[in-house]
Amino acid sequence: MVDFWASWCGPCRGENPNVVAAYKKYHDKGFEIFGVSFDTDKDKWLKAVEDDKLTWFHVSDLKGWGNAAGKIYGVRGIPHSVLIDKEGIIVAKNLRGEELHKKLEEIFNANT
Repeated sequence: MVDFWASWCGPCRGENPNVVAAYKKYHDKGFEIFGVSFDTDKDKWLKAVEDDKLTWFHVSDLKGWGNAAGKIYGVRGIPHSVLIDKEGIIVAKNLRGEELHKKLEEIFNANT
C-alpha cells in the first residue's frame, strides 16, 4: 500500500493507529506499506513517524503539495491510500478504518 499523509494532517494522524494495526496483522503475510509524506518540515515529519510508531518505509521530498509521487498518483487530498497487488495492479484506493481491514482479509484469505 502506498500511504500518502503528512504530520500536520489531523485526519491522517487519526487514521495512523488503524494503519499500524493493519500492518501488524498482515505484515507477516506479505503486506507492505510505503509512506509518502506531504510534509515540508523534516523534523516534524520524522517526529510524527516516531510518535505514531509507523515502522514501515517512508519517503518525502519535503515539497508539500508539490510532492512528485503525489502528482504521479493524482493525489488531491490526504490521507490517500493506494492498495497495489503483487502484480502491481491497483486493487483499491482510499480504504480507511474497517474497510481497509476487510479488503486485506479478503486478499490474504484468498491467497491461503
